[in-house]
Amino acid sequence: MRSTYISQRVAGLKPSGIRKFFDIVATMKDVVSLGIGEPDFTTPADILEAGVTSLRKGETHYTGNAGRPELRKALAEHLEKLYGVSYDPAKEIIATVGVSEALYLVFTAILDPGDEVIIPTPCFVSYQAEVIMAGGVAVEVPCKVENAFDLDPAAVEAAITPRTKAIFVGYPNNPTGAVASRASLTKIAEMAEKHDLVVISDEIYDRLVYDWDHVCFPTIPGAKARTVLLGGFSKAYAMTGWRIGYAAGPADIIQGMVRIHQYTIMSAPTMSQDAALAALKVGEPQVERMVNEYDRRRKLIVGGLNELGLKCVEPRGAFYAFPSIKVTGMDDETFAQRLLEEERVAVVPGSAFGLGGEGFVRCSYATAYEKIEEALRRIERFMRRVG
Repeated sequence: MRSTYISQRVAGLKPSGIRKFFDIVATMKDVVSLGIGEPDFTTPADILEAGVTSLRKGETHYTGNAGRPELRKALAEHLEKLYGVSYDPAKEIIATVGVSEALYLVFTAILDPGDEVIIPTPCFVSYQAEVIMAGGVAVEVPCKVENAFDLDPAAVEAAITPRTKAIFVGYPNNPTGAVASRASLTKIAEMAEKHDLVVISDEIYDRLVYDWDHVCFPTIPGAKARTVLLGGFSKAYAMTGWRIGYAAGPADIIQGMVRIHQYTIMSAPTMSQDAALAALKVGEPQVERMVNEYDRRRKLIVGGLNELGLKCVEPRGAFYAFPSIKVTGMDDETFAQRLLEEERVAVVPGSAFGLGGEGFVRCSYATAYEKIEEALRRIERFMRRVG
């Protein structure tokens, strides 16, 4: 009898460093969590009501595989208005079950066994795993704190081989809060054209940017024809539980994604699509309100961490701070474990996010201002004890 029926690809996946700590947190009381990567806001009332109305109207059936035409049209208009980039809603946009499914779809659509995807790190924990599950090889290229975790185009180009199929970028960045510069993104676009590569750009945090401009990757000259843009409603509209996202890009890739989607999911949740449509129509004032509050929290946590000697590059996007804990003499796993056990503050070790994350921890400020204040008090006690 076989020792296991699990495929080698799945058996080789390392457990999520985020899940590991939150399995522990679930067993403890009085924990202040700076680890959860989702808004602490409830979905705005107008968007909630659109979902409820959809259910009450009996909209509980499948939509078309790519999503409601009205939603895709609204997404095209949204991207045109925000960034001046134009998509055909009938052929170049698909509604997905969050960006997580969009990741699965795009990698499955473009990768043949052994194809390589270059992924700048630290990055969200799903990227490498989704590449591997699609039969590809994830090639990590670490970004440096000295460059505020911006992309290093020279390092990316040095990682290109004959097997390279795509470059993945994710900015604003989870876990560092970095926002990529136009100069570095332009070099990535030129590189992709030179080597005939696809670029996949996860811009789920595009609306959460502070005192900085977000560069939508397909707006870079020459980039749109080879870029798959991933986005969604989870972060800016506080809609994580609705599981609704989208991908926009070249028609051949998007239609390949639609083919996979129709055999695995059929369609994104109908009521979630209706809520997303409402978000695009009426959600802007609430997005601005939430961004202003995140900015207030950002200033609190970054200032507090730096005062405690945990040096932190200013995050310009998303809702994460990524302080260095090297001053403590501990590795990031030990620091996070001890902080949780001794002071009941949950953070995520930076090594969970790939190469370049070692010696840092991720602190989410998507939690109440008062809880961040309490977390900083507890971290101060901890720092005094460990010197």
